Amino acid sequence: MRFFVRRIIFYLITAWAAVTINFFIPRVIPGDPVQSLVNRFQGQLSTNAIHSLYVLFGLDKHVSLWDQYWQYWGQILTGNLGLSFAYFPQPVSSVIAEFLPWTIGLVGVATIISVVVGSLIGTYIGWRRGTWADGVLPVMTFFSSVPYFWLGLIVIALFAVTWQVFPAGGAYDGALVPSFSWDFVGSVVQHGFLPAITIVLASIAGWILGMRNMMVTVTSEDYVTVAQAKGLSERRVMFGYAARNAILPQVSGFALSLGFIVSGTLIMEEVFSYPGIGYALFQAIGAKDYPLMQGIFLIITISVLIANVIADAVYVILDPRTRQEA
Repeated sequence: MRFFVRRIIFYLITAWAAVTINFFIPRVIPGDPVQSLVNRFQGQLSTNAIHSLYVLFGLDKHVSLWDQYWQYWGQILTGNLGLSFAYFPQPVSSVIAEFLPWTIGLVGVATIISVVVGSLIGTYIGWRRGTWADGVLPVMTFFSSVPYFWLGLIVIALFAVTWQVFPAGGAYDGALVPSFSWDFVGSVVQHGFLPAITIVLASIAGWILGMRNMMVTVTSEDYVTVAQAKGLSERRVMFGYAARNAILPQVSGFALSLGFIVSGTLIMEEVFSYPGIGYALFQAIGAKDYPLMQGIFLIITISVLIANVIADAVYVILDPRTRQEA
């Protein structure tokens, strides 16, 4: 119980620090975000209108920084993340709600496939170390060493240009109306296949290598030797004893990767013109949309913290030693 209390206090302090830093981002960087929006209207706004924009975006220079800070906390607690500059007058929360599901669906599925398949392959290679299975590592490492955007361009050149099997970009056929129909779902899967396979190829090597190395370490432990001496089946020893303990670092890595699921793969989404949260962040940076950047950074931070809480809970379940400390 004390373990969870300490961790929760730590995460609360981390969340406070993240929100505070997020508050100061548009206030310390050079430039005036409101002026960037005013320039889009080419001087057609009056002085009163410009002042209203400063008040609307919480940047009123007549209000003390301390009062702005508390107002910002009040907005966050009520779910008000401000208005987007790039999508003005659309609220930041609605912009994130529009782009986030696409990233969670694509990057989430691809990441889960990478973790599960990579861990299983790593378990087998680690258990059968020194055999032909070790030859898989150099191949997977080659793909992981290739940059995301370059691998994505190769995939597009092969399967979208040369053979024209899959679309080169987008999330679905523009002629379709978003719905739960088979045509729309099939179009989403077809458009998401190339970016998904790019993520899997670029990330699976790390999961394979990590699990393989831990399996090599764990198989020399006494409890594995005792399990084998008891005459237990090889499958049960491999998964029930060796893999169960070797998977612990993978759990921690997966928890961190959950945050990247929310953030998306910025370059990948840009290469494939995929309307995810990473693509929205790229657009926000280009348009100096500070409220949208703040909102996206905040969502990423909260996602990583929640993922780490889940990882701590899974650690307690998988590792009896952690339960004793708790």
